[in-house]
Amino acid sequence: MAKQTPFYQCHLDANAKVVDFGGWDMPLHYGSQLDEHHTVRQDAGMFDVSHMTIIDIQGEKATDFLRHLLTNDVAKLTESGKALYTGMLNHEGGVIDDLIVYFIDQSNYRIVVNASTREKDIAWISQQAQDFSVTVSENNHFAMLAIQGPEAIAKTNQILSEAQKQAVKELKVFFAVDSEGFFIARTGYTGEDGYEIMVPSDQASAFWNKLLQAGVKPCGLGARDTLRLEAGMNLYGNEMDEDISPLEANMGWTVTWQPEERDFIGKSALIAQKETGVKNKLVGLILEGKGIIRSGMKVILDNGEQGTTTSGTMSPSLKKSIAIARVPKTVGESVMVEIRGKHIPAKVVKASFVRMGKALV
Repeated sequence: MAKQTPFYQCHLDANAKVVDFGGWDMPLHYGSQLDEHHTVRQDAGMFDVSHMTIIDIQGEKATDFLRHLLTNDVAKLTESGKALYTGMLNHEGGVIDDLIVYFIDQSNYRIVVNASTREKDIAWISQQAQDFSVTVSENNHFAMLAIQGPEAIAKTNQILSEAQKQAVKELKVFFAVDSEGFFIARTGYTGEDGYEIMVPSDQASAFWNKLLQAGVKPCGLGARDTLRLEAGMNLYGNEMDEDISPLEANMGWTVTWQPEERDFIGKSALIAQKETGVKNKLVGLILEGKGIIRSGMKVILDNGEQGTTTSGTMSPSLKKSIAIARVPKTVGESVMVEIRGKHIPAKVVKASFVRMGKALV
């Protein structure tokens, strides 16, 4: 039987189409995936992301442990609430997961990992923690909502308490604040501004209903995927996995190489890959003929080399088919995508198509 989040009844009340997603009953859409996509680009929508996993890392060696565990260096985090996007690698340099880590203080961090990788992530983190004076605790006390769109912050602020309004008044992008039991982060996965909020589970339904009254519309997994793809954001299992290094997944910027004495897991494998030369990279594609690009389609370069699409869709914002593809670094300005046996031309662009409601291509 699939697990249910604290918002499950809210989804049923909103006439959601519920599907199994990684062992969770989650809303695919509430009637129109297309309408939900445009709502986030133009107004404010909310997504139940309670299926993601919150892990608290505590102890006197918490900083040392995370500097060893993650590619990005948590030593950069000096202000309470600051967030950092990073990869967590295996010893061969493959990505076990991508995640966000929040700095509370030197002995207290919070990380949020993907739903589909929950069990392996917890097992890996716990195994690596054995040599450090830290505790690794899954935090099950929260439900999580992402409220996203150009009106998301204004509409959410309407329903916050006075203390919470003051707490978020100066909240910067990629920061979080803990106020009256709510952990409010100015982060997201849509290419729009907004919040990701950890809500005490027993207050989840009430918070949802207040957002509804403020004009925030429910949105499902379908719109979340088209939004993140338009924004050029990676999806675990598509753009990267345990066989793909961050250097081939447009995540090289999350690898902190200095200081040299910091030896994070997978570093030696990445150094070897850099010295040998990375063969592939992620690019964006815009289809110039008829059809829709999906993941797993063959991409043919002008020189005959081949790559593959990792994600693809019909972009609701651009009204064109777009994709992210892993291709040889020799790629030029155009390629052919094999769709149903036909070779359809596509333009090669940076893997970021729409941000803050504006087309980038």
